[in-house]
Amino acid sequence: MPKSVRVAIAMVRGEGRLIESTTSHADASHDGEPIVLVVEDDPLVRASMESLLHSAGLRSQAYSSAREVLEAQLPDGVCCFVMDVRLPHISGFDLQAELARRGYEIPIVFITGHGDIPMSVRAMKAGAVDFLAKPFRDQDMLDAVSAALTRDRARREGNAGLAVLRARFGTLSPREKEVMTLVVSGLLNKQVAAALGLSEITVKLHRSNMMRKMEARTLAGLVHMAEALERNAGHA
Repeated sequence: MPKSVRVAIAMVRGEGRLIESTTSHADASHDGEPIVLVVEDDPLVRASMESLLHSAGLRSQAYSSAREVLEAQLPDGVCCFVMDVRLPHISGFDLQAELARRGYEIPIVFITGHGDIPMSVRAMKAGAVDFLAKPFRDQDMLDAVSAALTRDRARREGNAGLAVLRARFGTLSPREKEVMTLVVSGLLNKQVAAALGLSEITVKLHRSNMMRKMEARTLAGLVHMAEALERNAGHA
């Protein structure tokens, strides 16, 4: 096996062990391994894709149509789609839009036998990771899948970290939240005290409790936490 392909296999495996590919929808997320969801109506291409993914130590799950995807229970763990643009009844682009409408953020690698520049631009603007024209090189597909799985893993880890921050913030009292807002805006304790009509000693007590509950060791760390909460305030 060429070294470049071995490297790609190591990248897409992440920290998991080599496991067998499967097309069983019920087993989609039973052990936390990355899963590649192949949406392709051509059975020969579908089988070829699964064989390639299996050679890379990846589990795969195959669908022959967009409707099959929409009726299935999608995995909870790290995953990505490899999806043909031209599918029967519902196109790959329409499936992408419907998945987004339902709140799914699973990265997509599009494949097509009839690609052009406007089509690829449309796919990438809608959030696709890559757009590959058939016939594609195995190495290109492995690289694209690796990038898609890396993106999904980072997104999920970020979401998990954000959930922890929100939980910590939820433990703050209303006054501690006020103190946090003013502290991260750059005000000193005495300025916070004046703004809230409190003594400086009381502000120091609220600030200490707030820092402890947020598990912030430094002011800079607290500022980063506040920025993350504010940046994702509309995605709760």
